[in-house]
Amino acid sequence: MFSKSKINEPGPKQADATPATPASSAAPAAASGSASSGASEYKKPAAPKAKPPASLLSSDLHITGNVKTTGDIQVEGTVEGDIRAHLLTIGESATIKGEITADDVVINGRIVGRVRGLKVRLTSTARVEGDIIHKTIAIESGAHFEGSVQRQDDPLSPGKAAQKPIPTGAPAKIDG
Repeated sequence: MFSKSKINEPGPKQADATPATPASSAAPAAASGSASSGASEYKKPAAPKAKPPASLLSSDLHITGNVKTTGDIQVEGTVEGDIRAHLLTIGESATIKGEITADDVVINGRIVGRVRGLKVRLTSTARVEGDIIHKTIAIESGAHFEGSVQRQDDPLSPGKAAQKPIPTGAPAKIDG
């Protein structure tokens, strides 16, 4: 502590009136910084992170291959491959040939392939050729859809699509 006071002493001697205000405000900051509540105050501003904007695949873009993200995607171009995202918006000019898996799917364009989503919405301009596996679905008037619709509690897991067949070889035994 002796060396610390010698380091701090030359500072106030250089400018006597000016450092008095910062020194007095620095002392409470140091005291609150050492307290556990002060330490949590420094962590709170860093905790809420801003959500990044949706990735936009423009109308002149043609992708051959799979696209995977934990974020949001808006597709206006053509994708030949599977897409996995959090929120997927298919624009009116977009064409997707492959399987779509997303928490939230809004379809305005054309899809040839299976759609898996917790919430799936086909707008009036949607054109879907393939099965839709969903938890909730909305199909607007004017949407074109060819395929089957299946509701599942967890449509995002691909293993649940193939249900276990019921054996038909032996008669069922019922206790009664």
